[in-house]
Amino acid sequence: MTEVRMLAMSEPVELDADTLEQLYEALGDAAAEDVVCRAMEELAVKLAQADRLYRSGQIGEMRKVVRSMGAIAKQIGMIRLAVVAEDLVGCVEAQDSVALAAVLQRLMRTGEGSLTEIWQLQDLSI
Repeated sequence: MTEVRMLAMSEPVELDADTLEQLYEALGDAAAEDVVCRAMEELAVKLAQADRLYRSGQIGEMRKVVRSMGAIAKQIGMIRLAVVAEDLVGCVEAQDSVALAAVLQRLMRTGEGSLTEIWQLQDLSI
């Protein structure tokens, strides 16, 4: 009999501390924290929205959401999330439905991990 195993999927998180430090230096602690918190909220909403749009077959709309997600992620130093968002847009443009499904799941894992990581940095007061 063949044994079925579940693979534990995880994604590395990559935050650019220099981007965050520059943001804090430019805006000051309170304003930068506000910007980062609003960006995190927006990213969480966009992650859920991208998943919903994919499931409803609205791939063009999903592409727009993911593209803006990548831009937001880049602004607050979520490098890996921005790269995966760009990869997903590339899958849409290539009309590769198999890769799109896989990269969307990678985006979800990376997004959740990135949000958790930056939240923990916020708790430490960058």
